[in-house]
Amino acid sequence: MIAPDWLPNLVIMREISASDFKAKCLAILDEVAATGEPVMVLKRGRPVAQLVPPIAASGQSPQAELTGTIRILGDVVSPAVSAKDWDAEGSGE
Repeated sequence: MIAPDWLPNLVIMREISASDFKAKCLAILDEVAATGEPVMVLKRGRPVAQLVPPIAASGQSPQAELTGTIRILGDVVSPAVSAKDWDAEGSGE
């Protein structure tokens, strides 16, 4: 479907009945993957599902983008304060 000129930003989604979707599921999945256009699945004329292409994954974890962006200054494993300096270890006075 093509949107009218007076609705340039409106996405008109293809609609298909649930029974047609069931019969043509694999072909519709291939079509959505190829075109990137979503499909609305209707049951008795009401929307029940929306089939959309997946968001392209970069193949890396989000943390991978942070590689090389920090510097370790000092010891990050040992406690910051020694046990003898804690009030919890004191005499309770």
